[in-house]
Amino acid sequence: MVLDPTKHADWEIAQDAEKTMLTIYEIGEKLGLTKEELLPQGHYIAKIDFKKVLKRLKDKPDGKYIDVTAITPTPLGEGKSTSSMGLVQGLGKIGKSVCAAIRQPSGGPTMNIKGSAAGGGLAQCIPLTPFSLGFTGDINAIMNAHNLAMV
Repeated sequence: MVLDPTKHADWEIAQDAEKTMLTIYEIGEKLGLTKEELLPQGHYIAKIDFKKVLKRLKDKPDGKYIDVTAITPTPLGEGKSTSSMGLVQGLGKIGKSVCAAIRQPSGGPTMNIKGSAAGGGLAQCIPLTPFSLGFTGDINAIMNAHNLAMV
């Protein structure tokens, strides 16, 4: 079922998309990554061991890089995440091998203080709940280290 972003909430669209979501290993295979280069954080999220990838690809030409930074969101909330996901979808649609490196959202979006930080409409990060509530745990690890240093 395709949901219309003008008639359905972002969470409804994400929930529907999650039903047919590829596993991180399937995505890694499509990107040409080996299982040893993936550091899975469950079935659908992973970090990439970039040192292993760089070592394997050292004799290959470099790829292209697009950096999406410091954008003021529109009144409807389209900002960096939505722009990034839209770029990935658009480049993928024209046959490019593409992925996005994204960061864990801060606590503000999760607590509905500001935008979702997960994109919106048909250009959002899924799985939505793990993305919003911890992602890979990096922010929690930094917070705990900071708090420990304050003792």
